[in-house]
Amino acid sequence: MKNALKKVPAQKIPLTIESAAIISQLNLLPHPEGGWYSEVYRSDEILQTDSLPGRYKSAHCFSTSIYFMLEKDDFSAFHRISSDETWHFYMGSPVLIHCIHPDGSCSKIELGNNLSAGQVLQYTIRRNCWFAAKNMDVYSFSLFGCTVAPGFEFSDFELGQMQTLCSLFPQHGAAISELTRI
Repeated sequence: MKNALKKVPAQKIPLTIESAAIISQLNLLPHPEGGWYSEVYRSDEILQTDSLPGRYKSAHCFSTSIYFMLEKDDFSAFHRISSDETWHFYMGSPVLIHCIHPDGSCSKIELGNNLSAGQVLQYTIRRNCWFAAKNMDVYSFSLFGCTVAPGFEFSDFELGQMQTLCSLFPQHGAAISELTRI
């Protein structure tokens, strides 16, 4: 019989030398949804509010890009943004992305480099979908990038609350309970 893996809170597991070096070299900072990030690109061209769909309340740059890392058993909590967001796999363990679409359907995508196992190198999450992600290997890390267009603004970011999401999507309660922080 196989031994079940014990889930240990991320803050109690020391960073591996490799991931700690990456965090340092890429100047990654803790992200409110979990994980580590660093903005690496913000377009210097601006789309004015009157040229954007009504869901945007202020001007936005054309595009932004970040590095993002999930360390060990940390996760990116359910959240949504007003723009489409494309995730690009770079290195480490694959990432399992959970997307709850506005119609209540759910999809799971494995972001990684094992194409023969059905993993994808990049995936675009459509605007207004609730999504969360977790590292598929609790003994490793995942490094990927996220590109958002129109560009990301924290004013467009909404962190999911467990009670609210479970009442909206009771059929996805297990994933919501596992991948929310509040």
